[in-house]
Amino acid sequence: MKITFMGAGSTVFAKNVLGDTMLTEALRECEIALYDIDSERLDESYSLICALNENINEGRAHIEKYLGVENRKDALRKARYVINAIQVGGYEPCTVIDFEIPKKFGLRQTIGDTLGIGGIFRGLRTIAVLEGFARDMEEVCPDAWFLNYTNPMAILSGYMQRYTGVKTVGLCHSVQWCSHALLSSLGMNDKLEGRKELIAGINHMAWLLDIRDREGNDLYPEIRKRAAQKNATEKHSDMIRFDYIDKLGYYCTESSEHNAEYNCFYLKPDKPELIEKFNIPLDEYPRRCVEQIANWKKQKDDIMAGGKPSHRRTGEYASYIMEAMETGKPYKIGGNVLNNHLIDNLPEEACVEVPCMVDNYGISPTHVGKLPLQLAAMNMTNINCQLLTIEAAVKRDMNHVYQAAMLDPHTGAQLCPDEIVKMCNALKEAHEKAGFPIFAL
Repeated sequence: MKITFMGAGSTVFAKNVLGDTMLTEALRECEIALYDIDSERLDESYSLICALNENINEGRAHIEKYLGVENRKDALRKARYVINAIQVGGYEPCTVIDFEIPKKFGLRQTIGDTLGIGGIFRGLRTIAVLEGFARDMEEVCPDAWFLNYTNPMAILSGYMQRYTGVKTVGLCHSVQWCSHALLSSLGMNDKLEGRKELIAGINHMAWLLDIRDREGNDLYPEIRKRAAQKNATEKHSDMIRFDYIDKLGYYCTESSEHNAEYNCFYLKPDKPELIEKFNIPLDEYPRRCVEQIANWKKQKDDIMAGGKPSHRRTGEYASYIMEAMETGKPYKIGGNVLNNHLIDNLPEEACVEVPCMVDNYGISPTHVGKLPLQLAAMNMTNINCQLLTIEAAVKRDMNHVYQAAMLDPHTGAQLCPDEIVKMCNALKEAHEKAGFPIFAL
């Protein structure tokens, strides 16, 4: 059984996912193909994964590395699982471009990897690469599962699900930690064990629709009371999601710094006081990138630990999905899948995040029904942008890029259509100049 890891230069994440695999009995004797286009990062990951294999897996996995597009088909050939963790264009030049050019038009962002103008262009340049992945997979591993971890999740997974023959599920850990983080932050740790919950919506804006304690008591009345009190009396890092609870009635999966830019409510040029009021960290993703790059050498040395790296199985979905498919032992995930009659008041062509059961038959999503109207409406403001971005990539049509940006709630609230067109053209030109075109060649 072969596992191919695309974007293996993401060393820490590769260690987590593949370390989990090596600690899973049904997967320990697998073949692992590490693929990247950066030779230095690929070599670092190869050394680490080989050392990990010897240290925690008695050398039972067989590991190979593959560098560059010319070796991509060999990396994918006969794979049963393909894990996608690529970041096209990296921090430099592409993330810098995504943030700095919009700033010239007065548009500020926090994360820029899921929605907003940054998410649109990250999605476009990544689909330009995924198109090649899909062609290769359809040829050399047509039955493989594509486990996508790369953002923008709904845009990329939705493209693969609608326009390729590749079996795809999008994976994000925000569902796994949503209610735990919420209850912990509100001092309700005694309700963690045995809790029951239902989460559904779209990636990074899926909704905690129901949450109950082990006896079946509804926890939302106490959550709403404590969240309102905390927002009124404390400055903290989750103020926007707590404001969602107050204004929309429900909590959502991804962090407040993400959700600050998924709507038209909080980032307003004529109301800069909202940034202070809701503790919004502008330029947060570039700050994290700079910090991660600065810390990478120390992280690498710590991970290697003298050539004997260790690992404990994490909560990342990938190894549990592969284990369930190999053994038939069922496992429940929050998966990003095509909305085939799953959420009744969202479009069928949308990529939605719903509970899914995984076993040796594959991935079986759950029918959720209708979301509360205000939550479906919030999701639709994001879905409009996602669908138009996918359409732009498939048709290589700049008009759809302009339309995606115009209908993005944050961008459309701050810039007029002519400004949006100029900004999109400037971003396209900058990406092409940097060697990362937004449309597949």
